[in-house]
Amino acid sequence: MALCGLWLVVVLTLARPALANQPDSLPNTRPLSTRRPLVEMMVEGIRRFCLRELSSAPKRRRNDWNRNFPSGDESPESAQKKWRTIRRRLGQAIGVVDPRLTAAPNHRHSFELSDRQRPRAHTASCSVVEVRWKVITGVTAEGLLLIPRHPRACVVAIPDAAWTPEQFCGIEPGVPVTAQLPRQLAAQGCLVIVPLLINRDAEFSGHPAVSYTNLPHREFIYRQAFEMGRHVIGYEVQKVLAAIDLLDRFDRGQLRTLPVGLVGVGEGGLLAMHTAALDPRIKSTLVCGYFDQREQLWREPIYRNVFGILNSLGDAELAGLIAPRRLVIQPCQVPLVDGPPPVRSGRRKSAAPGRIEHQKSESVRVEFQRARELFTAQAAEKQLHLVAGKPFAGETAGSTAAIKSFVDGLGISSALDRPPPDWTIGSPSRQMTAEQQRTRQKRQFDQLQNHVQGLMRSSPTVRDSRWASQATTARDWQATGRRQRDQVYDELIGRLPGQRLPANPRSRQVLDHPRYRGYEVVLDVFPDVIASGILLLPRDQKPGERRPVVVCQHGLEGTAMDTVSREPRAFRYYKAFAEELCLRGFVVYSPQNPYYGRDKFRVLQRMSNPLGRTLYSYIIPQHEQTLDWLASLPQVDPNRIAFYGLSYGGKTAMRVPPFVTRYSLAICSGDFTDWIRTIAGNSTRYNYIFTTEYEIPEWNMGHVAGYAELAMLMTPRPFMVEQGRLDGGAPPEWVASEYARFRRHYDKLGIGENTEIEFFDGPHTINAQGTFRFLHRHLDWPRP
Repeated sequence: MALCGLWLVVVLTLARPALANQPDSLPNTRPLSTRRPLVEMMVEGIRRFCLRELSSAPKRRRNDWNRNFPSGDESPESAQKKWRTIRRRLGQAIGVVDPRLTAAPNHRHSFELSDRQRPRAHTASCSVVEVRWKVITGVTAEGLLLIPRHPRACVVAIPDAAWTPEQFCGIEPGVPVTAQLPRQLAAQGCLVIVPLLINRDAEFSGHPAVSYTNLPHREFIYRQAFEMGRHVIGYEVQKVLAAIDLLDRFDRGQLRTLPVGLVGVGEGGLLAMHTAALDPRIKSTLVCGYFDQREQLWREPIYRNVFGILNSLGDAELAGLIAPRRLVIQPCQVPLVDGPPPVRSGRRKSAAPGRIEHQKSESVRVEFQRARELFTAQAAEKQLHLVAGKPFAGETAGSTAAIKSFVDGLGISSALDRPPPDWTIGSPSRQMTAEQQRTRQKRQFDQLQNHVQGLMRSSPTVRDSRWASQATTARDWQATGRRQRDQVYDELIGRLPGQRLPANPRSRQVLDHPRYRGYEVVLDVFPDVIASGILLLPRDQKPGERRPVVVCQHGLEGTAMDTVSREPRAFRYYKAFAEELCLRGFVVYSPQNPYYGRDKFRVLQRMSNPLGRTLYSYIIPQHEQTLDWLASLPQVDPNRIAFYGLSYGGKTAMRVPPFVTRYSLAICSGDFTDWIRTIAGNSTRYNYIFTTEYEIPEWNMGHVAGYAELAMLMTPRPFMVEQGRLDGGAPPEWVASEYARFRRHYDKLGIGENTEIEFFDGPHTINAQGTFRFLHRHLDWPRP
């Protein structure tokens, strides 16, 4: 049988052009004539759809602003309530959700001097000391504090991630003199706090028990944190906010009444924008080298990716949240990023692509005009300044005009007609060695990792609380299931707006087996978005007979034909399970999913995330359209349609049937596990952080739904797990423990007979033993 099937696939592969020239289409479908690979057409079409959605996002944001943001005729109480709600949502989007220790009433925290308590550098009127300060439980910030003799204002100055605080202040070389903003501001009488950022090096990105990678430190934190609803942006915004909290405690409260400002360059400009948008205490903000249109966010480093941000907030809207306070924007030179760090010997190539380029005049001015309209609406147009040099963005950060405008916004006078005095550098014993600076960076890096890992370990308890129910029968659980299904779809997957197009089915025969016919099918879903797959129809099916359907889903970089083929490359994993099921009498459909083409499909996730969407935002409607069409066929029993997927197809089993209730059954093969631990973890070979699959993390999944909870959305439908003990994707212990959490739910509802798990002695492959019996039993189809 295997040799016959292999011969058949080879013959049909060679004969396919002839079949395409004379297509034999299914009834009630148009002929399918394209010769291009349908999977490539699918990925390209979704890309065009994404680009249109991104380009129209500013208009949708403007409508959202007009609808949801305070208007001029509202009462102050109503307006403040709306502003608080909007800022809370922004904080949630970037992971600013943990209570700051410094924000607690009657806290006793303050800036703590380092072991080197004597100044690192000084002038006649200013000294520089090392400090650290508490932020959230387990996380401290570190940096430099510039203390003028007579402070007139307080400023947090945030460097680019490529600069150390010492470089930004001019104590050590590496930053142009004009861009040494802390030094210039201290000369104007500002007390300046300069935090250390997580940098873009890759030295610590890995684990000695597994491997080290070329992930920038910021991406290594991002990948763990994103799964837990945290973000490297949010952690560093928290550090800035904690510094502002402490200003009224410095020097026995003498700074309490002084104005507070923010300045930032590059990555620091990003943090300054978000912090100022969140915190009304900040009177004046200077953003250097960051402000721009964000519809190309997917091209930037992945650690800037924020889920759903562009639905309501681009840079113009963030500026609108800063109004009516002073905002100064200076396009300028910043450290560029031309992709991830190079792969050093002995390290894995795992980092996501992404670039930071110089700002372009037209793009910045378009976004600035949008921001101007929002400032004008709040009668604050004079508080928004664009300070652009010639050539545009050709200057270094900290031009005289930009600093003057910023300082004026603080309400203090400035004297910028002469350069700030040179530092007198303290003795070598007062300076940090290169090794001490390396240790400081690792200490900050490890603290954020440890915080994420703590969240991961406690997340099952959080999910148990969210999913708690008093239901003892499947009927009792229905209302809970509907509510959870809608919430998880909206929060985790992301729902596309609008109605699906008419299916407009096209087909052609591509397989001609003695016992079945195979048809390639294409359906329209949305403009430029298609669904496609292979339909296998048994030849012995009688007219008017309706049979159960098994939808057989391929894995990563696979095609629909892989589930049918006996060619060794595909058969190794899939065992031609689609064909085998058809030979047992089932109608079989093998959908093509768009996770094909490596970065070509991964960039779809990057494009979609800022709009609050994922790859499954498209896959779910594709399956809904497919099932609606299958249900219309005379050969199909619409009440008996099952799903069976391997690997990435197993991921699909956890993210499609729970939300597409037309599926009467689901089988997850080679993917069911403690998914949160798999993605957020950082210390085992099973953790995705060591792979190139940078699209995998899903925003806040650890607190929304793991695999046990997603399986619960199948209630009361049958659900099965198939797992090889030698599968390198997950250890059996993780699989068993996660399944036990789900099984507890079905047993409690009295439907334990509707679920099974099968472990087999084999690798990452279809086993086709217990799963086939499961299909026959629950689809009520006789076994051969």
